[in-house]
Amino acid sequence: MAGGHHEGLLGAVYGAAGAEDVARIYDQWAGTYDAEMSTAGYRHPTIGLALLSRHLPRGAGPVLDAGCGTGLIGEWLGIMGYPQAEGLDLSEGMLAVAAAKNSYRALHHLALGGPLPFPDGAFAGIISVGVFTTGHVGAEALPELIRICKPGGAMVLTVKTTLWDGGFRARIDELVAAGRVRIAEVTAPYVSMPGEAGTVPSLALVLRVV
Repeated sequence: MAGGHHEGLLGAVYGAAGAEDVARIYDQWAGTYDAEMSTAGYRHPTIGLALLSRHLPRGAGPVLDAGCGTGLIGEWLGIMGYPQAEGLDLSEGMLAVAAAKNSYRALHHLALGGPLPFPDGAFAGIISVGVFTTGHVGAEALPELIRICKPGGAMVLTVKTTLWDGGFRARIDELVAAGRVRIAEVTAPYVSMPGEAGTVPSLALVLRVV
């Protein structure tokens, strides 16, 4: 199983049949998600924020948290000097939890992978953690994210290694060859949830929009 062998709602998410199924499961999970991911030692938000602060100047904005979920990153963006944060997610239940934290200037009920209702270059930076993974979103979401990021802006993504090796890296190489982006940094593979024995490693990368 590409996403690893997981029980409960995490396993259900990895085995989801499509975007509507993923949204339904996350709606169900929203109330306990933060606590459960904390117990699992969830690393993606910390690693993603560290990379964002390395590659996007403090105060740059707005920043889009693409796949914001319950707003784990939104709470920290302001602390780290990015107060103009917006989030999008396909789960209304997750967005309700994020809204209650009052960390984003706007939240959008949207799914990645298709057209997004933002103008070209709308965001100075984009961060998307835990999204490019089994049963979620693939490389088809990249062109729109690149379009809505300003030239010179930074995009921070975490990617499951099975997805990376299964065509995601090849698509990045195509976008580099086309002059759309350049790769600014790629981390070594790491386990995003040490508390979950079945977790397949991920890596994080930073793309600089050309």
